[in-house]
Amino acid sequence: MSKTVTKPLALTMGDPAGVGPQITMAAWQQLRDSPEHSFFVIGAPELYAPHMAVEVISHPDDASDIFRKALPVLALANMPIPALGEPNADTAPAIIAAIETAVSLCLDGQADAIVTNPINKALLYGAGFKHPGHTEFIAALCASESEAPPQPVMLLTGGGLRVALATIHAPLREACDALTTPALVSLGEIVSTAMRQDFGIFDPQIAFTGLNPHAGEGGTIGREEIDIINPAAEQLRAVGINMSDARSADTVFAEALTGRFDAIIAMTHDQGLIPVKTLDFWGGVNSTLGLPIVRTSPDHGTGYDAAAQGNARPDSLIAAIKQARLMTDNRKRTA
Repeated sequence: MSKTVTKPLALTMGDPAGVGPQITMAAWQQLRDSPEHSFFVIGAPELYAPHMAVEVISHPDDASDIFRKALPVLALANMPIPALGEPNADTAPAIIAAIETAVSLCLDGQADAIVTNPINKALLYGAGFKHPGHTEFIAALCASESEAPPQPVMLLTGGGLRVALATIHAPLREACDALTTPALVSLGEIVSTAMRQDFGIFDPQIAFTGLNPHAGEGGTIGREEIDIINPAAEQLRAVGINMSDARSADTVFAEALTGRFDAIIAMTHDQGLIPVKTLDFWGGVNSTLGLPIVRTSPDHGTGYDAAAQGNARPDSLIAAIKQARLMTDNRKRTA
C-alpha cells in the first residue's frame, strides 16, 4: 500500500475586522509544534506580521516546512486593513476571494481541508455575494458545470455530541413546515456516510429527535413523528442504516452521551445547538457534511467586540483544525 501524502490545511482569514486574525495567531502558537496540524492562511500578511513571525508562501506545499518557525500566509494583494471591531465593506472582495481560493486548492488536492474563519454575510452582499450563507457558497463552489451543488449538511460537535440539523436558519413556524420525509431520508444517508467516511465509525447508530414534546406521545401532541419522521427512519433502516424512530428530544442527547447513539439529527436549529453549546460553549465545531472536500469552522461569529477588546478565545478554531485533520485522515483511509 502506498503511503498517504499529507497536505496542509487551508485557513481562510474570515472578516479581518473580526476575531479571525487573533484566533488564527493564537492557534498557530499552540499548534506550531504539531506538524500534523500544519496550516496556511489565505489573507493579507499585514494582519499578522505586526504581532508574530510571518512568512509569505507562493504554494501550499511550502507551508509544512516553515510552519514551526512562522505563520505561513498565501497572500491576497491590495486589501485594505480595517480597524479591529470596525467592519469595512472594502474588504468584502478579499474575504470572498479567500474562500474561493481555499476551495479551489482543496478540490485540486493541494490542501487537505478548508477551515473557515467567521464572516459577516451582510458585509458581502454589496460585493455580489448571492448565497444565504457561508456553507451554501462553499457547496456552490464545489459544484461542477454539469452538476447541481451538493447538499450541504451542518454538523455540530462538542461536549461528546455529534448533532446534525434538519433545518437551520429558519423561523420556527417555517422550520416545522419544511420537514419532509424525503428530505430526512437524504439527510440520514449523508450523516450515515459521514460517520463512516469522516469519523471512522464502521456501524454508526443514529437517532432522529422528535419535533414535538415527548416525540408526540403517539400522536396526542402532534403527528409529525408518525407522518414524517418515523417513515423516514423506516426507509433508512430498509437500506441498512441504523436509524431510530423519533426519540424525545429531552432525553436523546443524554442517551448519546452514554454511547447509545453516535450521532443525532435534530429537527430544528436550537433543539440541536442548545445541548452542544451548553456542554462545550467555547470548543464547539461546525462541520459541513455532504461535500467532496472536508470543511470545518469555529462555532461562533465574527465577534467584533471581542476583536476590538483583544480577548478572543481560540478554543473553537483549534478544535476545528484538529477535527479537519481527523476527518481528512479518516476519509483517506476509507477511500
